[in-house]
Amino acid sequence: MNYRNLALATAAVALVASAPAAQAQAIRLKSVTLTLPDSDRKLPDGPGVAAVTNNCLACHSAGMILNQPALPPAAWQAEVAKMRTVYKAPVDDKDVPAIVQYLGAVKGAK
Repeated sequence: MNYRNLALATAAVALVASAPAAQAQAIRLKSVTLTLPDSDRKLPDGPGVAAVTNNCLACHSAGMILNQPALPPAAWQAEVAKMRTVYKAPVDDKDVPAIVQYLGAVKGAK
């Protein structure tokens, strides 16, 4: 190996070795406290409320669900599919029809 290649190799190793240290210094973590608003809103009873309670309330409040616009069943089907595929919501296939039916009954287009 000639001196030029040795110098380039040494510079490359130094650059790679210093990269994690530079990245570690750039990130500063700080503890924060977040207070979420309380809501006393409950989902109305109806067919499918158990499926919505078991699958949707882990991420969404009842108030958030009830504040959604009225949508036709096909749009609710698409929303549930999006939650499962895009956001990886762990909703079982067997619960999807009950969730869509409930959302259509409670927040369906009239």
